[in-house]
Amino acid sequence: MLKFGLPFALFVLLGAFLFVGLYRDPSYVPSPLIGKPAPQFNLPSLQDPAYPVASKELLGQPWVLNVWGTWCGGCRQEHDTLLTIAKQNVVPLVGLDWKDDSAAAQEWLRTLGNPYSVVAVDRDGRVAIDWGVYGAPETFLIGPDGTVLFKHIAPMTLEVWNKEFLPRIEAARTSRTAQATG
Repeated sequence: MLKFGLPFALFVLLGAFLFVGLYRDPSYVPSPLIGKPAPQFNLPSLQDPAYPVASKELLGQPWVLNVWGTWCGGCRQEHDTLLTIAKQNVVPLVGLDWKDDSAAAQEWLRTLGNPYSVVAVDRDGRVAIDWGVYGAPETFLIGPDGTVLFKHIAPMTLEVWNKEFLPRIEAARTSRTAQATG
């Protein structure tokens, strides 16, 4: 009985894991940073390397960090969406140009348009490692207190922006206002 029971039990367990996996969203990868302080950075600016981009200067308001590179096909795919989001002027959109050539990145933004308030250059990828980035594009929402509120992996779409980001931005602003008046 044990000779057949154990393999059968393992087969059923494996089948259960595979069945559950069929109904999971493959683009969803939970971030260990959600609800925790965002990793700090102080990097050169793509626009003017003499003036660094420091994450601590963004505290006090919600903001978005978008990890991109000119070598990234998905980044090209999401670029028009980011331009539309930038025109809404809801929150600062900060670019993290990841492991890229600065001249190519500057040309990209000159040619395609610049959706970013500022672009930080992470040439060696160390800041991206701190943020848990393993591919581009990845987009993070940071709250006014510097807490990571949400992470989206894959090209940004207006559907994702409207469904996942805007409600969290509004909640962060409402919470911040309540704390300031309470």
